[in-house]
Amino acid sequence: MAKLVTLKLDGDFEEGFRVTLQIGSEGERPETELTGRLPAAPNLVSHYHEWRSNYRSLGSSLRAIKIKRVAIGGSIEKHSQGLCDRLNRWLKSELFSPLREKWLEKVGTTEEIRVLIRTKNPQLRQLPWHQWEFLERYQQAEIALSTPEYQQPSKSHQSRDRHKVRILAILGNSEGINIQQDRQLLENLPFAEVTFLVEEPRQKLNEALWEQPWDILFFAGHSETEAGRGRIHINQTDSLSIDELREALKKAIERGLSLAIFNSCDGLGLANELQQLHIPHMIIMREPVPDLVAQQFLQYFIKAFASGKSLYLAVQEARKKLQGLEDQCPCASWLPVICQNPAAIPPTWQQLRGHHQRHLLQSALIVTVVVTILVMVIRQLGMLQLWELKAFDQLMRLRPNPGVDSRLLVVEATDAEINRYGYPLPDQTLVQVLDKLESDQPRVIGLDIFRERPREPGHQALSRQLQQNQKFIALCKARVANNPENSGIKPPSGVPESRLGFSNIMPDPDGITRSHLVFMHPYHDDPCATNHSFSARVALHYLAQEGIEPQDIVINKNIPVKKIRLGKTVLTELSANAGGYHNRDDRGFQVLLNYRETVARQVTVTQLLEGKVKPELVKDKIVLIGITAKIAKDYHFTPYSALKWPYQEMPGVIIQAQMVSQMISAAFGERPLLSVWSVWGDLFWVWGWSIIGGTIAWRCGRILYWGVATITATGVLYLLCFGLFTLGVWVPLVPSALALVATSGIVVVYRKPLGAITPLALGRIL
Repeated sequence: MAKLVTLKLDGDFEEGFRVTLQIGSEGERPETELTGRLPAAPNLVSHYHEWRSNYRSLGSSLRAIKIKRVAIGGSIEKHSQGLCDRLNRWLKSELFSPLREKWLEKVGTTEEIRVLIRTKNPQLRQLPWHQWEFLERYQQAEIALSTPEYQQPSKSHQSRDRHKVRILAILGNSEGINIQQDRQLLENLPFAEVTFLVEEPRQKLNEALWEQPWDILFFAGHSETEAGRGRIHINQTDSLSIDELREALKKAIERGLSLAIFNSCDGLGLANELQQLHIPHMIIMREPVPDLVAQQFLQYFIKAFASGKSLYLAVQEARKKLQGLEDQCPCASWLPVICQNPAAIPPTWQQLRGHHQRHLLQSALIVTVVVTILVMVIRQLGMLQLWELKAFDQLMRLRPNPGVDSRLLVVEATDAEINRYGYPLPDQTLVQVLDKLESDQPRVIGLDIFRERPREPGHQALSRQLQQNQKFIALCKARVANNPENSGIKPPSGVPESRLGFSNIMPDPDGITRSHLVFMHPYHDDPCATNHSFSARVALHYLAQEGIEPQDIVINKNIPVKKIRLGKTVLTELSANAGGYHNRDDRGFQVLLNYRETVARQVTVTQLLEGKVKPELVKDKIVLIGITAKIAKDYHFTPYSALKWPYQEMPGVIIQAQMVSQMISAAFGERPLLSVWSVWGDLFWVWGWSIIGGTIAWRCGRILYWGVATITATGVLYLLCFGLFTLGVWVPLVPSALALVATSGIVVVYRKPLGAITPLALGRIL
């Protein structure tokens, strides 16, 4: 967004001027205001009149100064240089220096700047302000003239269903000049609808201004200023003042006339009267203009403006290019002047094409679709998987802690127990543990310790326990395909398959366990011949006493079961590309693991055997027995591992407890299972946030507001994803944030070229 620097000058050259400097962003209230003075300078006025007299002596006809070659050091050049020197000495006065210093402090030299000279003093308006040496350090600064009094042009907001700039081109009296090139330039304009009035009478011109809305009013021909009032010659016999078209012009401005271009001579008088009608913008020639200069200016300006440059920079470029004609047409680059209504923001060519906001919205919608498709393709290629899984972990850790599951008790063999009883625990010690537990009447006992061979002493007694105790669930390990080092571990002998479960856990590629392997068909030669996981066996034995049994939901007889009803919940199989996953290992029937931060009470083997565990902690509960000592190497990374550094791994028996708790809680309807949406659900969710990003960029005019709104929307997205996650739904967070920011950024760049977003401007925003 361009900076707006305003200099309001009140006074005269005999007594000096009171100057008010205002600096702010385009379309906003000034951020800086400072008052100073410029001294009296009556000689500056006399030098201007000498220059003007000398310049006008080069030719007498309007827009037809006879082109003369002027020798270097000629009279016009001396007067031009003298006028510039006196203007710059005046503007370097000590009285004015505080304003210059504040300007330098607040405005970066790489920023685009609109400089408004607001004054009603006609002599000030005539000065060649663009020759101010101070502005040479600002490569994107252009000066415009304005009046102290102004008001916002009233507009009727009429709907105009079109995509072109509407131009009313008045080609007036062309005696002695060539305006056909002007016509050809306008006819070749892209996205323009030009209506030509060629030497038409006043009535036709008046009707044209009344009948339909226009964006640009263009005049080429003869014009003049007399006693501060301008006149245009519309044909060979008629001329009009602005006052004679007052009502028609007021109507045109109300309907959206944004720019008037008078490519004719001596236009300051025209500007004075049109500014009283509060027209938004004008481009005029301050003095009589050679035909060649008028033609070249229009060509340069139209090319720059229609290619996307701002109005000010397009005029600046065209004006500077005119310097190449000054060997033939002295002071050619002095002639073009912008006159600006301070309440208006200069339009771009794209905005003048009609309903720019609607077209911008349409473009933004197209961007949202393209960005969404690209993001979803990137996601399907797995390029976002790592980030999405990290986001999953963070959401998991941030959830409120539901507390321990009172139905579970973990009896652990810590390093102290291993040092005391040996590794692995002898069968006799396990018999003592089981006997102690049985006396307190647990509902289910799960042994998360492999017992594929005897660990004397006490093997016979343990075998009888395992075979006869119907509450007991034993453990084995299924063979892993294509892994000769993991050929499986046999279960304890004599334990029926109905009380047997595999211990296999399926970590993600980054080593973190996020899924629960519930069922899996064993290989024909698998030593662990069960299709139930250890956690599933334990949970189902517990639920069976509540009358809850798993039921298959048959979708199609030819399609393997993908859903299983269990009490008040339905277990839905996690596919290879579910949620943020890409080609994950989806063997068996898996669901996402809904962790508790602390899942169960834990007691040690020693505490149990010494009678320090209250019976109510065991009675009618699920008791899991496992080894948490480091020597067992049964530790796994979880989403909670990142809470401490170095990363803390979770013992295998605790993960089994997490899985058991998940199934039971879901079956009772206490805690939902984590689920994901379908691909279409994810697509529309991501697209929705892409639309939000585009809308933010479409509605926010200032970069600062856009940045704040984008950050706020990202925060809202995070909160919504977190809220849904606590309800059991894992929705795309990273793809949505990426789509939101990418779409918003693209639309901002579309609205405002990157070149206008300078490092200094960004630095101030930050």
